Amino acid sequence: MVSAACAQLEARRQEVNDLNVFPVADGDTGDNMTQTLRAVMRELDHLNGQPVDDVGRSEVVEAVARAALLGARGNSGVILSQIVRGAAEELSSRPGELVDPVLVSAALARAADAAYSSVRDPAEGTMITVVREMAHRVATELARMETPRLAQDASAQEQDRVLAEVLEKALEAAEASVERSPDLLPVLREHGVVDAGGYGVTLLVAGLIAGLRGQHAEVPDVPHYAPAEVHAGEEHESSGYRYCTNFIVNGDSLQARDFVPSLEEIGDSILVVGDSRTLRVHVHIDDPELAVAVFAGSGTVERLDVADMHEQEYQRTARLGHNGTPPLRRPTMRCGIVAVAAGAGMRRLYEQFDAHVVEGGATLNPSTFEILAGIHESPGDEVIVLPNSSNVIMAADRAADLSEKTVVVVESLWPQAGLACLVAHDSQADSQTNAKQLRQALSSIATGFVAPAARDDKQGRFRSGEAVGFVGEQLVAWGEPHPVLASVLEQLGDGRELLTLCEGEGAPLDAGAVEGLAPPGVELDRHDGGQPHYWWLIAAE
Repeated sequence: MVSAACAQLEARRQEVNDLNVFPVADGDTGDNMTQTLRAVMRELDHLNGQPVDDVGRSEVVEAVARAALLGARGNSGVILSQIVRGAAEELSSRPGELVDPVLVSAALARAADAAYSSVRDPAEGTMITVVREMAHRVATELARMETPRLAQDASAQEQDRVLAEVLEKALEAAEASVERSPDLLPVLREHGVVDAGGYGVTLLVAGLIAGLRGQHAEVPDVPHYAPAEVHAGEEHESSGYRYCTNFIVNGDSLQARDFVPSLEEIGDSILVVGDSRTLRVHVHIDDPELAVAVFAGSGTVERLDVADMHEQEYQRTARLGHNGTPPLRRPTMRCGIVAVAAGAGMRRLYEQFDAHVVEGGATLNPSTFEILAGIHESPGDEVIVLPNSSNVIMAADRAADLSEKTVVVVESLWPQAGLACLVAHDSQADSQTNAKQLRQALSSIATGFVAPAARDDKQGRFRSGEAVGFVGEQLVAWGEPHPVLASVLEQLGDGRELLTLCEGEGAPLDAGAVEGLAPPGVELDRHDGGQPHYWWLIAAE
């Protein structure tokens, strides 16, 4: 059942993402709900092969509830984990009872209670409303059933059939609740969409029904909903904070309510759920370190996950504001790439390799949490980080340590080198294999640059604003841009076949002048990088 539910949600995950405008239009509700269910699936896979009677129902549901808590991400994922927990607790509270319509009804009611209690200010028209109305519908149907209880000797086939019929009524209620969600939540009505989380719940329940009916059963038809058209510059629901921060706190005698006031002083959209040993924390905040500091001395913080909501909103606009062209879809990959770079052109060049770019700014010096957010955005479960500067390696290493993804930092020192080595990346291979291949490619790439001097040379060779040319770390030319670039290209091109040149802001030579500077027999591949400070970044292969 869980496998079928997960498959149904995964199949329409992007559709759920595209409906997401509340509480923040960051377009990740489908991702978060799917990731939570995947965590449950991994736990069930771990238990697979052991007879349930040997493991015990209470042990199974406790393991599933904990897996959902640990795997939850974002508002929708955390609330879904509490729905799972509420249902699981009800199932485990009645040992020896056959799972029948009465127990399903009680489990749904407890799931709804758990969902509402997890949110400080419950908003109607969301997934919590959907679960409550499912529970109410099943309870109403139960009152009309002549035999709501199954006999203890009921066959597995009869049990599956009856439970599927009960969940069909729950699905009807869920679909009706989703359809009404714009009437309850103004932001949905403004954008002409239904609630993304509630819609995700309907997909999940449809999958459960298909799972009960067998491997070849058709999944109940759930309506599709078109997302609101979003155009660049259009105002939409946004968070005043930048980072969606999630982590686990392990300790003793933990009380969720003790930490909420401190978190409310520094962020919003706060969810703190769990038990006395483990808490799942979700908060929107500008400085994730402040959220972590709230729990100093109370327990150990693990599984830190940070998402840049500003970047997510940008991606959502790019995905949906397509003016009639097909919306962008993230590629499926095992191992993704996160690269630090600056300049719109450089960003486009990296994105052609399906890399996620962390904007390094004028100084190419992003924070640990900006890199961690980039790791979160990468579609791969494993990630290679290209810091592209010696100043960024330490922050990249720290981000890799904090992330619960498998992350390897490949110590690229220049953006043009990181870009050139990506031809060796295999998105379907694991991170260790890719790291080896990328490091090998980097070892064969020589780099150089031409830039305006930031200050007068103490030795009197050049003045501020004049061109300086480097090959590797060595200053090789200075003076006018034309001869300086020619000298750098000549030295880098010696014995090489290809020179890749990324042109930056304010580069003083036109395309024709640059093309004529390539050494004989060496191919020159020019690109608009748009990077600040460097007129030309050059890689030689």
